[in-house]
Amino acid sequence: MSSVHSRFEAVAADAVERLGPVHLRTLADRIAEGGPASGIANAVPQPDFPDVARRVLSAQLALGMPNGETAIYLHGVASGYERHRATTTVESVWTGPATHAVPVRSTAQVLVDVAGEASHELVIMTYSATAYQPLLDALARALERGVSVMVVVETLQGAGSALNGAEPAHAFTGLPGLELWHWPADERAEQGAKMHAKLAVADQRVLLVSSANLTQSGVSRNIEAGLLVRGGPAPQRAAEHVARLRARSVLRRLS
Repeated sequence: MSSVHSRFEAVAADAVERLGPVHLRTLADRIAEGGPASGIANAVPQPDFPDVARRVLSAQLALGMPNGETAIYLHGVASGYERHRATTTVESVWTGPATHAVPVRSTAQVLVDVAGEASHELVIMTYSATAYQPLLDALARALERGVSVMVVVETLQGAGSALNGAEPAHAFTGLPGLELWHWPADERAEQGAKMHAKLAVADQRVLLVSSANLTQSGVSRNIEAGLLVRGGPAPQRAAEHVARLRARSVLRRLS
């Protein structure tokens, strides 16, 4: 295989990792249409898209591959990527004391990794929250990549006397573009019901469900347990359920 073929393959593989399969298909379709390079590079308002598009176009030009063949190749890369990530794996995640005999991943690191993997959408739910800088940094980077980031939190009103101090939503201040949502008290059929879910979903393909709140204690000090699910229907169903709760106004934006 020639070096130009290898370069094109490497560029296409990098493109699907950086853009995800949805945006890669958009790039393929724009290339198939044969428009100007400037229009193709700005087809999607995502920070990484122009650079990735230009790299793909440059590699295509070096290879001399026609637009139609390039589009078909990129669609194939997107489909292969989706099939590969559809394989379901389940991994245990823990906070607290470690044991050398049984290696496990930490909640703190997995949270940061899940945020770092998102290329389109990141959904987080937590009961309590305080500022945890590594996660805030990961969320800021996700927003810079053009990821839609929404966080569902409990409120002091909803929690009653179970929470005190600052509103959990305050943990996410200073992140422009991040959407904050909550479960209003008037939507709760039972008195004393709490927004107690703790999860993170990236691109409907990676799901972390944990007992840990997004607090220093939850991600680093307590003994907390969770599961990290990759592929299969669970991540998609979780994200779709949250979206449906939003559509029905069970969950509402926090001002």
